[in-house]
Amino acid sequence: MASMNVTPVQRDADWEKARAIRTQVFVEEQECPPDEEWDGHDATSRHVLGWVDGEAVATARWRTVPHDEEIVAKLERFSVLRDHRGQGHGTTLVHTVLEDARRAGFDTFLVHAQAHLQDWYEDLGFEPTGRTFEEVGIPHVEMVRREDS
Repeated sequence: MASMNVTPVQRDADWEKARAIRTQVFVEEQECPPDEEWDGHDATSRHVLGWVDGEAVATARWRTVPHDEEIVAKLERFSVLRDHRGQGHGTTLVHTVLEDARRAGFDTFLVHAQAHLQDWYEDLGFEPTGRTFEEVGIPHVEMVRREDS
């Protein structure tokens, strides 16, 4: 199994690859409306790309949001191309994004997890807050990971 290398999105060519992955996973597979996927937060988020054997196969972003009277890092848009799932790349992506947000000074991390991924996020240290909601027709669970600073 090939390992995945994660790099920041820094050039237009990287951004095009990230957009293509998100389009395939969210817009095509999960049928999210494009105007929901491209929400305006991309300009202010930090994006990463996951590479396997020179091919971009995964992406994610994080940004700062207010949550429970503090500013936290919200991890979002985790997507791995279908042929590369089940190989640990999503876990690598989460760990890399957490580390990037930690380096920026954060110790509280928020995700709006698709409900079917709740156990996976719990294994990664996130705890459900009890808030559930539907977004683009998909059940979601709000989850938080807090680390001692």
